[in-house]
Amino acid sequence: MGYLTTHILDTTRGVAASGVIIELYKLADDGTRNWVAETISNTDGRCDAPLLEGDAFLAGCYELAFSVGDYFAAQGVELPEPRFLDVVVLRFGISDEDSHYHVPLLVTPYSYSTYRGS
Repeated sequence: MGYLTTHILDTTRGVAASGVIIELYKLADDGTRNWVAETISNTDGRCDAPLLEGDAFLAGCYELAFSVGDYFAAQGVELPEPRFLDVVVLRFGISDEDSHYHVPLLVTPYSYSTYRGS
């Protein structure tokens, strides 16, 4: 069976982003978001366990929501209100239930990038 992981890097400071709240949602066919899991990134900017694995790892559309605004505020970064980036939402699809899907987030208070990692 496949599994889903993530990794968050604070590219402003060049460090792993620890303490970021991460929520995972599965999208229904009508677009409704169904909450699946919530975790907080560890000191390595990763989750302590896969976000999805085993029988819960199913094909479909998902969203990862990263609370980066709160993370940067906790780092002492002064941000205007409303924050330019508060929650970064990445929508992606899982088509192969036997593969590892790794979805990293590289983030600053004003930009982000992602890709399918390995």
